[in-house]
Amino acid sequence: MTTTDRAHAPTHVSVGAVVSLVYAVLAYVGFTAVFLYGVAFLADAFVARTVNHGGPHAPPPVAVLVDALLLGVFAVQHSVMARPGFKARWTRLVPRHVERATYVLASTLAMGLAFWQWRPIPSVVWDVDVAPVRVLLWALYAAGWLWVLAMSFAIDHADMFGLRQVARHLRGLAERSPAFAIPFPYRLCRHPMMIGFLVAFFATPTMTVGHLLFAGLGAAYILVGVRLEERDLVATLPEYAGYAATTPRLMPRVPRSDR
Repeated sequence: MTTTDRAHAPTHVSVGAVVSLVYAVLAYVGFTAVFLYGVAFLADAFVARTVNHGGPHAPPPVAVLVDALLLGVFAVQHSVMARPGFKARWTRLVPRHVERATYVLASTLAMGLAFWQWRPIPSVVWDVDVAPVRVLLWALYAAGWLWVLAMSFAIDHADMFGLRQVARHLRGLAERSPAFAIPFPYRLCRHPMMIGFLVAFFATPTMTVGHLLFAGLGAAYILVGVRLEERDLVATLPEYAGYAATTPRLMPRVPRSDR
């Protein structure tokens, strides 16, 4: 805590601040549970309803439509609630310090709905039967998810999930303005976390039509979402335009030392 932070630290903690902290922690726990379920869901293992088995059934054309709508609900929620214009209106109703936690909760509910109501389309697109290659693909699958998690810590995991905001409010500290920083992986490309998602979506030894639909629509959303995010970052952080001009969006480029 800085000297300024100590000067503004509260002498007592309000009930509202404690409730906000509990709310954010519960939202985070809920997200973690759904995230882990999603890993099992896409791996087609460990849980009753997966991308290929369980859940409601429907003819393939109906299943494609329903699944696309489910992922569309998540995409719209995830994008609209992240826009500055929406946040400005939303925080007239929701306190600023719980805005991010509410976003996390809404994203968790939207993705949970997709997992719950997903219609499997188990027709096989490819099935790798060479044991070493299957092991390699499962290793890539696990590495993709672990990379996503690592990249959340490379920036600010607590801030991303709304925990830092409620903790600062609990301590009576003012909201911090966004600061521009470039952790090492973000020097190689602007969205290294998205690479983890793309790898996890497509790395599977058995690809079905339903899994491919999930992966394809997920990849399409990533390509659209990063452009929307960058538009906001350019408007919010003056340094971002220069960073974007010299750093690839998704394809990593190892920086070369000057000779």
